Amino acid sequence: MHCYTVVTLFPELVESFRNVGIVRRACAAGLVAIEAVNPRAFAADRRGSVDDAPFGGGPGMVMMVTPLRRAIAAARARDPRPARVLALSPQGRRFAQADALELAAEAHLILVAGRYEGIDERLLAHDVDAEWSVGDFVVSGGELPALLMIDAVVRMLPGALGDRASALADSFSDGLLDYPHYTRPEVLDGVAVPGVLLSGDHAAIARWRRKQQLGRTWQRRPDLLAGRTLDAADAALLAEFQREQAPAGDVE
Repeated sequence: MHCYTVVTLFPELVESFRNVGIVRRACAAGLVAIEAVNPRAFAADRRGSVDDAPFGGGPGMVMMVTPLRRAIAAARARDPRPARVLALSPQGRRFAQADALELAAEAHLILVAGRYEGIDERLLAHDVDAEWSVGDFVVSGGELPALLMIDAVVRMLPGALGDRASALADSFSDGLLDYPHYTRPEVLDGVAVPGVLLSGDHAAIARWRRKQQLGRTWQRRPDLLAGRTLDAADAALLAEFQREQAPAGDVE
């Protein structure tokens, strides 16, 4: 069983997340345990103080070391296996699909969700193994980014999805965006499903889907192709897609 513990001032967010969809099924199947530890329970005073004014002045408050350190220790005590401690931070490394696959190999993850203006740097330097970010934007706390990461990691665990191939075909699984998907009806608002998907020709369908992956990535996320060397087959498919998208006057 994999254990994921979120250190958070709002454990109810973790509770609601744990009871929905794929994550709920993974918990029910005994694949994962997802828990929360509230640092207020480890505060040094009766008021449950977890933050204080920043040295040097400035707006907002800073989360203190002692309650967080004690909360991390309590999370470690719940599972004797070695744990990696991750903090969610705008300064962290950008989380990607390959990282979800890597973290899925970890038996125990402790994710520290900051609040206010941030966390005392001394905790980050001495108690945290890595800082992670889910994007170049700021939210009110680290809980939602932590849960996003857990969701991505859980999907990588064998048995979490009804069909393992579903995870392998997701966007970014091989560095490309996903191909378009269609279901019934075959014609909607005058737009028909691409005929190849109705052909029953599995080789042709696979070829079309690969071409769409390459083409969509080129159109929407060209940065993903910038450092990628395409083999001859993929290069030919992308060139074909580009010709198909070109205005009629641009086709030689």
